[in-house]
Amino acid sequence: MNKLYTSEGRALPAVPWERYPRPQMVRKEWLCLNGEWELFCHGRCGTIRVPFCAESLLSGLSATPEPGEDFVYRRRFAVPEGWTGKRILLHFGAVMREAEVSLNGKVLYRHDNGYLPFTVDLTDALLAGENEINVRVVNDLDPHYPWGKQSKKRGGMWYTPCSGIWQSVWLEPVPSEYIRSLHILTGTDWVEICADGVQDGVVELLGETYTLKNGKVRIPLSAPHLWSPEDPFLYRFTLVSGEDRTASYFALRTLTVETVRGISRLCLNGKPYFFNALLDQGYWSDGLYTPADPGAYERDIIAMKSLGFNTLRKHIKVEPEQFYYDCDRLGMIVFQDMVNSGEYRFLRDTALPTVGLLRRRDHRLNPDPGTRENFLAAMDETVRQLRNHPCIVLWTIFNEGWGQFCADEAYTRLKALDPSRFIDSSSGWFHQEKSDVDSLHIYFGRLRLGRRKLPQLLSEFGGYVWKLPEHSFNPAHTYGYRIYKTREAYVQALRALYQSLIPLVRQGLCGAVYTQVSDVEDETNGLYTFDRAVLKLKPEELRDIAAQLSDAIL
Repeated sequence: MNKLYTSEGRALPAVPWERYPRPQMVRKEWLCLNGEWELFCHGRCGTIRVPFCAESLLSGLSATPEPGEDFVYRRRFAVPEGWTGKRILLHFGAVMREAEVSLNGKVLYRHDNGYLPFTVDLTDALLAGENEINVRVVNDLDPHYPWGKQSKKRGGMWYTPCSGIWQSVWLEPVPSEYIRSLHILTGTDWVEICADGVQDGVVELLGETYTLKNGKVRIPLSAPHLWSPEDPFLYRFTLVSGEDRTASYFALRTLTVETVRGISRLCLNGKPYFFNALLDQGYWSDGLYTPADPGAYERDIIAMKSLGFNTLRKHIKVEPEQFYYDCDRLGMIVFQDMVNSGEYRFLRDTALPTVGLLRRRDHRLNPDPGTRENFLAAMDETVRQLRNHPCIVLWTIFNEGWGQFCADEAYTRLKALDPSRFIDSSSGWFHQEKSDVDSLHIYFGRLRLGRRKLPQLLSEFGGYVWKLPEHSFNPAHTYGYRIYKTREAYVQALRALYQSLIPLVRQGLCGAVYTQVSDVEDETNGLYTFDRAVLKLKPEELRDIAAQLSDAIL
């Protein structure tokens, strides 16, 4: 394969993303299988660079598959010396959308969610010497399954599909009895660590050793150090069970709804907190769903913090674990969306609600039983996958009615699974009875608070455009909600918009999510250009207003 270059002009390494992919459960031994794979597509054999989706520039493909077209990845490997006698696990961060994994011609596993990780135990199908993995994939954009913002006809707020392997692939040796997952629960001065797959073991924390009983241990913590964006302190620990050893971490922080001076407030660590947020779509100009290197997340987070933001709303996408780890350690709060399934209808889901004509009940929406089952299963698994990350403080179940159904029942189900976080049941509109916030989308007209006696969250607003053609995906088309011709006019308008929030904070506004971190294809309302080459604002141009917003809530 020819050498590939990122949008920043840097050569892509032969093995991209060669970083341990699971920061919350780290083992020393592993083998990264990213890099060049054979690809069978359009009746031809070529090569593709993993972990970049087939449609991306960094995949190296000259012709990409059509939605609904099967294609097959192939990779040969040998088990490293020293792994003899251990079970060999093959991990996939994510494959869009349906994947069938074979080893040496034997089908071992099928997976049908394009946003969640899965693991295949290869042990019983391994051969001595060389082995061959085949992964048959198809991204059919089937609305019965979570599909996000992918579209066969990209444009406006809909984006290029992302087919195939788009997160890291890696091998890992484990003993016959091994730690399969961790569930970490915390309070203000304690942590409970639960290990799935083992009953006995010890936790090494702060120079002390604590014993697992029936797979769990509860540890009191003296002089607790609480986590916040301003002080993102992490406790590191090691869990040892038999021959297995894994390193992890946790943080202490509390989330509550309190009445302060007669106003319902979202509180972090017992104090009202203003969530100054940005919508984060997680798209990249060269890798689409996957940035060229894992350090891109850190660069985004640091840049947005420099402007005064403390929260990212991860919109209709689940990221690699590296993103959430970087938010944990750098101090960036995350509002995590569930990925929508079901069919989108412009008139019902966007046009009429935007002008105030709202459907009140949602029991008959998205009625297909299979689609509902797939969505709820994906919601449950998303929470199990991400719930140990302290950066996540809020789950969004439905966005603007896309695929929405029975939001009250979904809220009850999610609250039972994770009672520790806030839940936005229906972001934007189609509000039902149960939610922890009154969630509003206001792009046009005057910003006003809602009528419900809940903490007020402006979960989408803004979307102002200042386009730089030389850094644009599509110079011929511009999508946004208010367009400015000069940088001066853009900055002035953005400052005025944020200054208008200050009195609303005093009245009850608890957070505001501006659209958005970066331009995405035709949508040029980002604070960054799509190629991340230009940050359209200087830190001093918003940071003072960010401080005023935080002060106004106290």
